[in-house]
Amino acid sequence: MEFVLIRHAQPEWVKDGRSVVNPPLSELGFRQADILGERLRDDRFDHVFVSPLLRACQTAAPFLKHHSRPQVIEPWLEEIREPAWHGQPAEITVKAYNDDAKANALDRWSGLSGGEPVSEFVKRIRSGCAEFLGHHGIRRQDSVLPVWDIDDPQTSFVFVAHAGTNSVIICHLLGLEPTPWEWERFVIGHASMTTIKAIKLGDGYTFSLERLSDLEHLDPADRTR
Repeated sequence: MEFVLIRHAQPEWVKDGRSVVNPPLSELGFRQADILGERLRDDRFDHVFVSPLLRACQTAAPFLKHHSRPQVIEPWLEEIREPAWHGQPAEITVKAYNDDAKANALDRWSGLSGGEPVSEFVKRIRSGCAEFLGHHGIRRQDSVLPVWDIDDPQTSFVFVAHAGTNSVIICHLLGLEPTPWEWERFVIGHASMTTIKAIKLGDGYTFSLERLSDLEHLDPADRTR
């Protein structure tokens, strides 16, 4: 079993000095997405699911076009929900993130004022992931160790989502305790690929992080995060 977690390409977070909520890709982002699509042109996966946010949908489009697949949206893959600061000066957004980074560890569970609390985001992604996995025959055993039962270990999945979403999924599959700084725990670049594979144990399976933020398809000058 293989999971390929793709982070969206570079978005246009700021336009004309104003913050953009649910932004489209930047010019560089569209180029990154096209190159990623070429990288994946000959790869074969059983299932491909995409976050509902625009930047993820636009990132997935070239890849899906090569494979003649429709875009299948999974709502639970949505990134943490931002405050309603669309159109606000970009300086306000930058200050909010900088202030959050300076907060005490436990206080960071609250997240940005007016946005989705990090505690609720992590719960939402883990719950959505567990439900999704169960629907596809992947269930964690009642054990202190991260051991799973898998009905079809030959199945492969692609998620086109976000740094935060993908980081929480990684932690869930590997059995790591959550933190309110998953974005910093795993540094994941735009249009990158992270691969997780199942390993057979005597009494089930566990998951192994094989590649994190693979960006070999992008020229170093085009790599962003």
